[in-house]
Amino acid sequence: MNGPQENARLWAARGLGGVELLHARYRRQRFAPHVHEGYVFTVIERGAQRFRHRGAEHLAATGSMVLINPDELHTGATAVEEGWQYRGFYPTLAQLAPVFAELGRPLDATPAFATSVLQDPQVSAAFSQLHRLADGDAEALEQQTVWREALLLLFGRHARLGALVEPGHEPLAVQRARELLGARLQHPPSLEELAQAVGLSPFHFLRVFRRATGLPPHAWLKQQRLTRAQGLLRAGWAPLEVALQLGFADQSHLNRQFKQAYGVAPGAYRRAWQS
Repeated sequence: MNGPQENARLWAARGLGGVELLHARYRRQRFAPHVHEGYVFTVIERGAQRFRHRGAEHLAATGSMVLINPDELHTGATAVEEGWQYRGFYPTLAQLAPVFAELGRPLDATPAFATSVLQDPQVSAAFSQLHRLADGDAEALEQQTVWREALLLLFGRHARLGALVEPGHEPLAVQRARELLGARLQHPPSLEELAQAVGLSPFHFLRVFRRATGLPPHAWLKQQRLTRAQGLLRAGWAPLEVALQLGFADQSHLNRQFKQAYGVAPGAYRRAWQS
């Protein structure tokens, strides 16, 4: 990363079914508002992090865990002068399916966390140990055992069962707009085009879209580009190819937005999945 005060290493933990792991120390990094397609579990090792989540400001100090549900908008920055260091897990719903099955919770009902900052030393210690095992190339059998134990502990104590939101539950206008934006990431429609396509005035469409997604259309488009960029980079695409494919102005534009959202550059993210 940028000098001794800032460093981050991201990799796909093969022993955990390819779950993304991140070990990072930041001092100046400021995460722009962004979402992840799966969960975020992070253990704060040193310092403290502040972040905005669900319309409120939160502080995560050393020893605590940050919990973000899939597709929830959040930010991130240091809360102290020396910055913060953490170990992060980014599992998708599909990667958690075996654990959900053991909990008797099918994927048509998604467990969610009501708290943004978790104070549970036993759970934090379990995930910290697991991360170190994966970082140190422990045998897959040990990693998989501790992974299940840690997840069952976390979900058993702190998750609540929430209904999985299906696209059809959104206003029809929003569903159509999302489909149109998703199909035209490279050359997105204007606000007037979107509103006309769904049969609403631009102002009314903006209100409906923001109420349903939590974001204005341009910000939702940005998140979709970044999510698609992750998929293409995992598939081995070069950052320049990704930028051109998804409508970023150039590779530097992709680099800047990707690092603001995920804390690592696109090239580093791609290498993590090729190792």
